[in-house]
Amino acid sequence: MNIKTEITKIHYDENPKGLLYCVLKFGSLFYSLGSRLKNLLYDKEFIIPKKVDGFVVSVGNLTTGGVGKTPVVAELAKYYLSQGEKVAIVSRGYGGKLNNKHVNLISDGINLYYNAEQAGDEPYWFAVNLNLCAVLTCADRYKACRFAVNNLGVTKIILDDGFQHRKFHRDLDIVLVDSEKQFGNWDELPAGPLREGISNIKRADKIVVVSKNTEHSKAESFVKELITFTSKEVLLCKIEPEYIYNIISGEHLEKGAEITALSAIGQPEQFYKFLETDYTVKDKIAFDDHHQYNLDEIKNISGIIVTTEKDAVKLSLLGLNNIFALKLKTDIDSEKLLKI
Repeated sequence: MNIKTEITKIHYDENPKGLLYCVLKFGSLFYSLGSRLKNLLYDKEFIIPKKVDGFVVSVGNLTTGGVGKTPVVAELAKYYLSQGEKVAIVSRGYGGKLNNKHVNLISDGINLYYNAEQAGDEPYWFAVNLNLCAVLTCADRYKACRFAVNNLGVTKIILDDGFQHRKFHRDLDIVLVDSEKQFGNWDELPAGPLREGISNIKRADKIVVVSKNTEHSKAESFVKELITFTSKEVLLCKIEPEYIYNIISGEHLEKGAEITALSAIGQPEQFYKFLETDYTVKDKIAFDDHHQYNLDEIKNISGIIVTTEKDAVKLSLLGLNNIFALKLKTDIDSEKLLKI
């Protein structure tokens, strides 16, 4: 039995039962107590968040796993860049080998200073795909943001996965929710996927329902439910497949091909569904989120390998010519989302 797989099943079971769930539920009591105490200290202003001289937007979520933050953060950065702003994305740098106790400048918007293994997959992807946007990593987001403002002249900062990082002030708090997974079984960690109690979603300024699908009626209904539940502005973000391309040559893959799906992301199920729509998936290989690949793991996989763009930045270091990536298109009203 793979314990991680079993726990994930519990997280998204509407009526979980069994000994393992009872043990996890007991653990959730302590987790919830700590989370509530932390939030109370901030809500009652016993602890005051630190500020920097720049406009800070946090993009986060209430649950563990992949919700779709990376493409949303990228779209918001592109919008600010189009408005002539000096933009920085600040991430914790999870999965990278750099010491994140220090401020790591992955890119100043022009120069790239680290590779994907060092920086982590998401920061590196931002740095490669967003021209003129600075990318920094540090566990202390305040320290990184202060560096961005003082040393790079940044005017707009986007915190990647910042909703629970309350020690740092943000001017706009955006929370993302997956339209399919939603809030799982509504339990807090470790019995459920919630990082904090569901009521804390009302702390957000705006909410985005992310629909990684080709049909969005379920997501549209969920938007209406969240508006009623939270009394907040709720927007819909549509993420759909566009094409598949070779990560070395850029060649597009024709539909109908036989492929192996490879990923190391939080929730790969929708990635597989996208591929199965137009391709024959002969095998699915999933590693843990943010996994750092090595050549021995990949070189014996025969035929065409299709992965995510986030994984592709790491796999490109291996120099194999049979690896393709799924290009996604993101449809969101960035101007409306960022309007105060």
